[in-house]
Amino acid sequence: MGKQQTEMYDKIQSVQDQLTQLQIDYWFQYSHLGTWQFWVLLLFFFVGPLVTLYFVIDRRIMFFLGFYGFNIHVWFGYIDTIGRKYNFWGYPYELIPFIPGSIALDATLVPISFMLVYQWTLKNNKNYYLYTAILAAFFSFIIKPILTLHHLFELHRGVNFFHLFLLYCIIFLISKIITNIFIKLHATELTEERGQKEL
Repeated sequence: MGKQQTEMYDKIQSVQDQLTQLQIDYWFQYSHLGTWQFWVLLLFFFVGPLVTLYFVIDRRIMFFLGFYGFNIHVWFGYIDTIGRKYNFWGYPYELIPFIPGSIALDATLVPISFMLVYQWTLKNNKNYYLYTAILAAFFSFIIKPILTLHHLFELHRGVNFFHLFLLYCIIFLISKIITNIFIKLHATELTEERGQKEL
């Protein structure tokens, strides 16, 4: 690296260190274990969905559902990181100070909710796109406004709940496409294995 690039890189690292320390200090002052917000995030948005998933997931297809849920988690995490990085939204209360954003939403509540709706559409032969769009609307126009009302989520720079709805729709479409590709690849592999056994 050249001198100017090195200086800029070092400056970014220094600012990042300061920001990380500021976020940790903020958490210990305002978002710690002694706040009701911490316990709401932990019990209702993190632990609650995991317990629900344990009892209601269809174990015959849980790897398939888990793959789909992991897709939701990853894409939701990416979009959330971009949104926070550009200050489109933020979380005044976080579960863990070392992981910025809302791990309770990114890792459990949202992916598990989409997994369970997907499972329900499969079991009941319902339209996946319709019901996941309804879930996206529920998160965008009911859950997020409630979170905003209690300052667990904040919107900035003109971003509104309809924008969030569009992002949720993009996430579930990408996740479904990727899951379908892997299902098709798996089915092709099984077909080839059966063909080889018959030979």
